[in-house]
Amino acid sequence: MKTFLKPLDVEEEKYYLQKMKEGSLEAKHTLIERNLRLVAHISRKYQSGEEDMEDLISIGTIGLIKAIATFNYERGNRLATYAARCIDNELLMYFRGKKKTSREVSLYEPIGTDKEGNQINLMDVVESTDREIFEIIELKSNTKKIYEMLPKVLSDRERQIIEWRYGLYNRKPVTQREIADKLGISRSYVSRIEKRALEKLKSCF
Repeated sequence: MKTFLKPLDVEEEKYYLQKMKEGSLEAKHTLIERNLRLVAHISRKYQSGEEDMEDLISIGTIGLIKAIATFNYERGNRLATYAARCIDNELLMYFRGKKKTSREVSLYEPIGTDKEGNQINLMDVVESTDREIFEIIELKSNTKKIYEMLPKVLSDRERQIIEWRYGLYNRKPVTQREIADKLGISRSYVSRIEKRALEKLKSCF
């Protein structure tokens, strides 16, 4: 990863924003260059094995440029606060565009219903205490991680019960009683295995 220039302090930021407002292209370039560290920081949390960091920075930089062009420093806010939202939005737009053409399952895709008939999804199965890590831009990589974890983290019986119970791999979800009948064990034993398997998955996240 390349080294980025130190961010501007408050007075420097105001100076270059005013110069840009007066028509200075050099001031605009300075604002971009001195905020690239912010772009890299935000882009890094969106990186997965399939995404090139330089590509993400390029996309995030578009958001930064839009932020600089529309930022109103007279309101008393810092550019970085406003730019962070614009960078996030640009990356979200990029991933949404990719998602439209992707055939991979989403963590928010319905996978069955609970005992009360409420719709559940894979997110409900491995819900984290910090939901922000499952923002849209990370759905793709986290979904792959879950499916890769199943055979590595769970025993054959645990994996089989989870797949049946939650209708993974496009199966129809089944009840604990139905699983118990299939395996010739008690429903309470199925429940204990299911609970243990979910705890294993949660701990890996």
